[in-house]
Amino acid sequence: MLLSLNFRVIGETLPDFWAGFLSTLSISMAAFAGAMALGVITCALSIQPSRWLRLPAVVYIDVVRATPLLAQLYFLYFGLPILGLGMPEITVGIIALALNSGAYVSEIVRSGIQSIPRGQVEASASAGMSYWQQMRLIVLPQALRPMVSPLIGQAIVLVKDSSLLSLISVLELTRAGQTLAVDRFMPVEGLATTAAGYLIIYFGLKLAAALWAHFNHPAATR
Repeated sequence: MLLSLNFRVIGETLPDFWAGFLSTLSISMAAFAGAMALGVITCALSIQPSRWLRLPAVVYIDVVRATPLLAQLYFLYFGLPILGLGMPEITVGIIALALNSGAYVSEIVRSGIQSIPRGQVEASASAGMSYWQQMRLIVLPQALRPMVSPLIGQAIVLVKDSSLLSLISVLELTRAGQTLAVDRFMPVEGLATTAAGYLIIYFGLKLAAALWAHFNHPAATR
């Protein structure tokens, strides 16, 4: 099948795919940064003893995890202009990805925090630390190690989910493949080149996860 691909046409459209590749990377990094910030804040609220602080975080996590990303993307894309909040398509896409991924990041962070022995939290509280000081100085630094691999896995999911932004005309990898398929009537070449771009990002993130696991393995730190 590879021998039947028209590599000349693929070569001619590589600049478009390169632009889409860079766009996918920048969108994914911006969205994941937002998801991390939102996930940490939401996690901190979800484990609060106060019901009124905990309830909004729990509702957000449950609603996001129970609804498809495509529905969330369309809700923001068509709903924000009605509220007078017109934004560029790429901004709407980044917000949708961050909101969606933030709910899953929150659960990953919560699992990491809950892996910390309760005695350490109680000792820091007895030393006079506030809740946020406990999180910043004691809990989160220790919880980081078990969280990294799942977070990289979530980053991989986010990169693949960014392909949905092609439905609102954002130029990224999938959109570049669709353009080749429509303009040149070569869907196989377009999809194959798109898949190759995602594979490059996937194996890059997978390598990062493997390197983290290797250098942070107990045997490697002795």
